[in-house]
Amino acid sequence: MTDVELAKEAVRDKVWRRLLGEGVVPPDSYGKIPGFYGAEATAERVAELDFWQRASTVKANPDWAQLPVRVRALEDGKRLYMAVPKMAGLQPFYLLDPATIAVSVEEAATKKGAARFARRVGVEDMRPIDLVVCGCVAVNRSGARIGKGAGYSDLEVALLIEAGLVTGETVIVAPVHALQVLDEDIPETGHDFSVDYIVTPDEVIACADRRRPSGIVWNDLTAEKIAAIPILAVQQERRGRTTGTG
Repeated sequence: MTDVELAKEAVRDKVWRRLLGEGVVPPDSYGKIPGFYGAEATAERVAELDFWQRASTVKANPDWAQLPVRVRALEDGKRLYMAVPKMAGLQPFYLLDPATIAVSVEEAATKKGAARFARRVGVEDMRPIDLVVCGCVAVNRSGARIGKGAGYSDLEVALLIEAGLVTGETVIVAPVHALQVLDEDIPETGHDFSVDYIVTPDEVIACADRRRPSGIVWNDLTAEKIAAIPILAVQQERRGRTTGTG
């Protein structure tokens, strides 16, 4: 691990232990995007905000922690994209359209429900995204965030930025427990994005220090990572043909 990766891992460990010690997450939450008690109240608070009410297309993480927000998006008639686990395949997103869902929104919004009932799409078939709902282990008040360490959220957002689907108009929000919000600095690299708003069951925090990559930071990816994610392998091949380096 690099020094930055080690520093991030230390932050994750501290926050996971804090959440478990206070009993605000299930006992198996270490190592995961924590599905905290109070997530439903947080989703309701998100739904009260202007940027939510304006949004017609939402992209959300597939983690259990974001399930109440995904359910609320479908209840409110919003088109919902969820990432396929590990961005598997050349169509790495699920599309859930509330106008065509044949089961309850509570079932459709789960990982298993999306796999059964959603249509898989590639970026070429997606609409511009108004709102990204981002899972976090930790986030600070300037908007810097840390996930669980796999890097998929950063790759998903970078891919959508390159495709012109996440733009300067897109809002990124992190629904979290108050204990996940830190006052300290969080280490970042070039591929990390920040969030525009943090929402807890009791508070809405506007983050002024917006940071987003211009797209995929290829130098940060190993050959093994690229090979494991088909859409990245295709993108790299196209990039090589364009630049003459492939």
